[in-house]
Amino acid sequence: MSIRIGYDAKRAFLNTSGLGNYSRGVIEMMARHYPENEYLLYTPSSQNKGIYNNPADTKIRIPEKLYDKTFPSYWRSYGITDQIKNDNIDIYHGLSNELPMNIHKLKTKKIVTIHDLIFLRYPELYKAWDRKVYEKKLRYCCQVADRIVSISEQTKKDIVEFIGTDENKIVTVYQTCNQSFKEIADESVKTLIRSKYNLPNEFLLYVGTIEKRKNLLNVVKSLTLINSAIPLVVVGRPTDYLKEIKEYIEKNNLRVLIYHDVSNIELPTFYQMAKIFVYPSIFEGFGIPIIEALYSGVPVITSTGSCFSEAGGPDSIYVAPDDHEQIAFSIEKLIHDETLCKNMIIKGLEYAQNFDEKNIADNLISAYKSVF
Repeated sequence: MSIRIGYDAKRAFLNTSGLGNYSRGVIEMMARHYPENEYLLYTPSSQNKGIYNNPADTKIRIPEKLYDKTFPSYWRSYGITDQIKNDNIDIYHGLSNELPMNIHKLKTKKIVTIHDLIFLRYPELYKAWDRKVYEKKLRYCCQVADRIVSISEQTKKDIVEFIGTDENKIVTVYQTCNQSFKEIADESVKTLIRSKYNLPNEFLLYVGTIEKRKNLLNVVKSLTLINSAIPLVVVGRPTDYLKEIKEYIEKNNLRVLIYHDVSNIELPTFYQMAKIFVYPSIFEGFGIPIIEALYSGVPVITSTGSCFSEAGGPDSIYVAPDDHEQIAFSIEKLIHDETLCKNMIIKGLEYAQNFDEKNIADNLISAYKSVF
């Protein structure tokens, strides 16, 4: 049967990072693999300066009333439901941890993707007001949703633990990464990128927002214990945490190259040129950079606990994120064991097929059909 599906597409159009990538990925793969459905994209604005060109067979819905246009945040939380009702939407899918706060009044089936509950697990990392708002939205959508999509088994466990939601209401549907990470860059492209960013012939790679939870400082500290002179390349959006990182780098005279403006088109080439991908984050909802690395043919060192083994599989290396000595030992081991590296690359790519786009689209459409 054909389903008329509405998506909360704000972040697809306006966000260049994680939640934006997830939103774009879902919309694109569903339109590609299930074109028989109708897809309506609800966004306060589609003027995205080139961030996103929606699939041709989708329709954009923006605020219609003057008040909603003037106050887009209100529209997204309340005013949007009039349009959802008038559009005769069968399913409305909130792609980023929330649903409109009055959507319970509609007969439309309601689905929400929950990415993580880090603000509840590590409240000290968030402002009190932000935590309050996030929790209010989370509890509401978990209550009114007909089905909750968690992006990992870890997130599913957290929803049950912190919110008390019936686990039978939750289905885990993993993410995939952009198709560009699955395509090998030409040597000419690699040469161009290497020259543009003055990249060394061999380097360790870290990708992710430069914030305390991502634990970059312990990667940097590990460099002081590595005999090899291999440098670290960091790609990520800066926060105040970067100041602490730079102070340590300067104090210890370490070779670390930090970039904040690498485009999504260029990023896969960074992965493909890296010797080792190091990602010892303290906690994640899933950890999409790990999948990007596996598809790119790079050995992965990541953290024990949380969702990391779900993303990295049995052949990645797992370390205690607070132990920079263990991180250093694992890096050193891979630098000097080419056979191990090759085996990890082969096995990692095999494991990455679990996140094949078609499999994920099939799982998501099953979740949609389960609410009828």
